[in-house]
Amino acid sequence: MARCPWGEGDELYREYHDREWGVPVHDDRRHFEMLVLEGFQAGLSWLTVLKKRESFRAAFDNFAPAKVAAYGPAKIKALLADQDIVRNRRKIEAAVKNAKVFLAIQKEFGSFDHYIWAFVDHKPVQNSFRKLSEIPAQSEVSRAISKDLKKRGMNFVGPTIIYAHMQAIGMVNDHLVNCPRHRELRV
Repeated sequence: MARCPWGEGDELYREYHDREWGVPVHDDRRHFEMLVLEGFQAGLSWLTVLKKRESFRAAFDNFAPAKVAAYGPAKIKALLADQDIVRNRRKIEAAVKNAKVFLAIQKEFGSFDHYIWAFVDHKPVQNSFRKLSEIPAQSEVSRAISKDLKKRGMNFVGPTIIYAHMQAIGMVNDHLVNCPRHRELRV
């Protein structure tokens, strides 16, 4: 048995695949971190973001939503000057705006975790893909979440980004069936 092909090659990919990807997340700070990082990944490789993740954590106050929501023009200017992260004004401003929406969702639902997991009845979707080409870029559920988040005011939360988020936080088990992680994460 071998890990999913995308998890081979770079050591960061192997670590991420073997320890994080697809593991159910129920921590709001981690949800926010992954939403922000998935947004920054748009148009780039996930490896680029993984290489900068520690710098992102430092720059974004460990992804504490209340802190990020309070960022003003001076902090945004500092982030745009930070060479250790992806410096994209639209993505940085979206992270701040999304933090405000994230807090509103927490207030409305008790937690972001409760909100997002409700889309899959609070249990991971168990897929049984044999080839990478079978894994979709988005799903009906990711389209529904995306539509709702956009309606609430979030940016960089299209259905493809949201599907990647669902994979990352274990809402869907998209490890290939011949990957040991598929069986390990099967509920």
